Amino acid sequence: MTRTSSRPSECAGIGVADRASELLSQQAESGRRIADSIGAVDFAVYVIGQAGERGRLVPCLDGEKASQLAPLTKLLAVRSGDVLARHALASAAPLWWSSNPKAVSAQNLEQLFWALKADPCLPGTSGLAFPVYEQGQTGMVVFMGTALSLDEQSLCDVHTRCFSLFSEIASVQVPARGTIPFVSKRETECLRLTANGQTSEDIARLLGLSVHTANQYLTNATHKLNAVNRMHAVAKALRYGLIE
Repeated sequence: MTRTSSRPSECAGIGVADRASELLSQQAESGRRIADSIGAVDFAVYVIGQAGERGRLVPCLDGEKASQLAPLTKLLAVRSGDVLARHALASAAPLWWSSNPKAVSAQNLEQLFWALKADPCLPGTSGLAFPVYEQGQTGMVVFMGTALSLDEQSLCDVHTRCFSLFSEIASVQVPARGTIPFVSKRETECLRLTANGQTSEDIARLLGLSVHTANQYLTNATHKLNAVNRMHAVAKALRYGLIE
């Protein structure tokens, strides 16, 4: 006799998380194809959450495995997240930067009339960032590399593809009406601090918890939200309105 699970909702949740992981992997591949088409080495997709009067850049996808994010993706959010978020909330124009004016990327991007130049967002990098919008959510798709190359027509085409990519990612995040899961106050606090760039050690210190307990709260929240990892959980929490 086949034994059935006594926790069907949990099993269903695991299936949803697996499906989300598969979709995010497909979207990561789409992002890599866009990156390859313009000579970019790295790419990342961010959602923007409100933090008082300013925006906050929260990474949710890049070219790494769906279960993790590249250090450069996180570093950009920490070092220049507020600058990029403010721009995306105020303008739909692409934004570019280069730490080396003699780099191939700088010389190519300088020719783009419809892209705005910004101060270098990270030392030793060149990048191109596209603001994107979907279902009331603002985001940013960022490409970095030393040999970025595209013309005005390509700029428009890539921006369109970025909108499509962000729309696909948003579709993974959007909850059905009445199905937002319950996340406890402590779990919500841990997600909010993660969105602010705090590590597990920081969260434990700020909330008076052990690191193990802080990690457990984040693991519980990630499971409840059927997320692939904690940053995916943060992105979904932003979409659900659980954190700002």
